[in-house]
Amino acid sequence: MKIKMLFTVLALSAIVFTSCEDNKKKEQAEKERMEQMEAEKEAEMQAEKEKMEMESNSIAAKAMETDTLSTLVTALKAAELAEMFKTEEGPFTVFAPHNAAFNKVDKATLESLLKPENKEKLADVLKYHVVSGEVTSQQLVQAIQDNDGKYEISTVGGGKLVASIEGENVILTDENGNKATVVMTDVDASNGVVHVIDAVVMKKA
Repeated sequence: MKIKMLFTVLALSAIVFTSCEDNKKKEQAEKERMEQMEAEKEAEMQAEKEKMEMESNSIAAKAMETDTLSTLVTALKAAELAEMFKTEEGPFTVFAPHNAAFNKVDKATLESLLKPENKEKLADVLKYHVVSGEVTSQQLVQAIQDNDGKYEISTVGGGKLVASIEGENVILTDENGNKATVVMTDVDASNGVVHVIDAVVMKKA
């Protein structure tokens, strides 16, 4: 009888022990699941924070903060490129014509480019001012000097610009032989760098 009772107690103890172990495993699994969810939430929040910081310091944001680049901002929006320079990591180098540069463009031509039906043409013009990769003014000057005074730049728009130095200025010559002077350099952005120029450059028609 005592042996039977002993077996019963042992059996019950085993059941209780197994049940406790199962509960512990469940609790551990739940704890790990909650920790993973918390870690994922924190990672998402961090990614969103970094995205907001990137966008607030992007090329588009820098342009929008600069009064003398308001026409360029209008053009970027019309060509549906503002979002690209806001959200894409790049990096890009943008030779940004200031307002007075756009004023030199034939008024009828500029008005035509800003029309919704011509947004692809406008985008093509604007991309001719953009280079893939980040090129600081120091790197650009060095490249000009290393290439016998003329450095050919391939643009995102598919055309070429030739950079040279005249006096103390860096000059960009477009495919039509027209020149633009770099008047402000190294406006640092989260997705690249902006150099302001005093003329709108154009690809060969």
